[in-house]
Amino acid sequence: MKKRVLFYCQSLLGIGHFIRSRELLSALRDFDVCFVYGGEVVQGFELPSGVEVVYLPALKSDEAFSALHVVDPALSLEDVQEQRKKLLLTTFDRFAPDALIIELFPFGRKHLSFELLPLLTQARAQNPALKVACSLRDILVSRPDQARYEARVCTLMNQYFDLLLIHADPQWQRLEETFASVSEIRCAVAYTGYVARQSLHRRDNQQVKDRQEPALLVVSIGGGRVGHELIDCAIEAAALLSSPYRMHIVTGPHIPAEQLQRLQQRVLAHPHITVQHYATDFLSWLQRADVSISLAGYNTCMDILSAGVRALVYPFTGQNNDEQTRRARKLSEAGLIGMLEPESLSPALLASRIEQALTQPCVTSSQSIDLQGAERTAQLLTELLRGDSPRAQAG
Repeated sequence: MKKRVLFYCQSLLGIGHFIRSRELLSALRDFDVCFVYGGEVVQGFELPSGVEVVYLPALKSDEAFSALHVVDPALSLEDVQEQRKKLLLTTFDRFAPDALIIELFPFGRKHLSFELLPLLTQARAQNPALKVACSLRDILVSRPDQARYEARVCTLMNQYFDLLLIHADPQWQRLEETFASVSEIRCAVAYTGYVARQSLHRRDNQQVKDRQEPALLVVSIGGGRVGHELIDCAIEAAALLSSPYRMHIVTGPHIPAEQLQRLQQRVLAHPHITVQHYATDFLSWLQRADVSISLAGYNTCMDILSAGVRALVYPFTGQNNDEQTRRARKLSEAGLIGMLEPESLSPALLASRIEQALTQPCVTSSQSIDLQGAERTAQLLTELLRGDSPRAQAG
C-alpha cells in the first residue's frame, strides 16, 4: 500500500508558497496525498490528479504580515479560525497519514499557531510513529528580534519535527546565512535542491539584435499585491527603447481590481503592450521571452533559471523585507540575472538596462544550480518513512 502524506500550505500575500507546494505535489506521485490549503483559491492552477484537496476557509495578510484577514467578508476572523482548526484536525483524523508536511512553519506563519500547534500536538499524541517534516524555502526574512525568533523556532522543531527540508542548493545558498541557529536543530536536516518547474526547451544564445521580429519583453509581479511601480516604470521605459519590442504584462491574480482596470485602460494607447491578469503557463511565456522583468521571488527566479531567459529583477523590500534582495544580489553576482536597485529605479535606467540585456547571450551557466528539488524531496520522504536518516544528504 502507498504511504499517506498530509501536506499543509498557507499563502498569505502572494501565491509563491502554493506554486512551490504544487510542484512538490507532482513529485509525490508514489504517495497517497491529501493537500490542505488555507489561502485564496486561484482558478486555473490545477493540482495533480489523484491528490485529495481540502480547502480551509481562506485567510490572507497585509503587506507587513502584521495581522490575518478573512477573505470572505461574511465571516468573522474568530469564526474562521475555529472552523479552520476543526476542519484541519478532523481531516488529520480521517486521512490518518504516515507523514505530515507543513510548509514554512515554524520558521514563519506564527499567526497560524492557533491551528498548527493543536495539529502537531494531536499528531504526536495519536501516532508516535508519524513522521513530521517542515518544507522550507532558501532564504528567511531578517527579524528585529532575531535571537528570540531563532530560539522559538528551534524549540518547536526539536519538539515536533523529524525532518527539515531546505529547498535550496547548498553550494549556492545555505540556511545558516539567514538562520544562524541551524546547528541547534536536532532533527535531520537535508537540502533538496531548488524546487523548479522544468522547462521543456531553453532559448539559444542568438542575440535579439540579429533577429527580425520585435523583442518580447515579459513583465510580471508575482501574486500582484505588490510591485505595481515596476509595471508603471516598464511602460514608461518601453517608450524610450530604440529597439522594436512587444511587451506582455502579467499582473498576478491578487492585483486589486482598480489597479488592474487602470492598467488595462492605460495600455489602450500602446498597441505593442498587452495585459494578462495572470498566467497559469507563465514558464512558457519566459521560454518565448527575450527579456524578463520581474520581482525576485523564489518561484519567479527558478522559472527564470529553468527557462534560461535574460532577466532583470526588482526585489520587493516592503517592511524592510530583505529576502528577495538577498536572492537577487547572489544571482546577480553570479552573472545569472541583472538586479534593479529599488532606490534607483527609473524609466531611463530601466530602458538602458533592457537595451543592454538585449545585446547579451541567454543564460546557460544556471545549469550548475541544482533545480531538482521536487524529486529529491520525494526521495528524502521515502527514506524517512523507510527508517533511513536523511542527515547524510545535508550538503
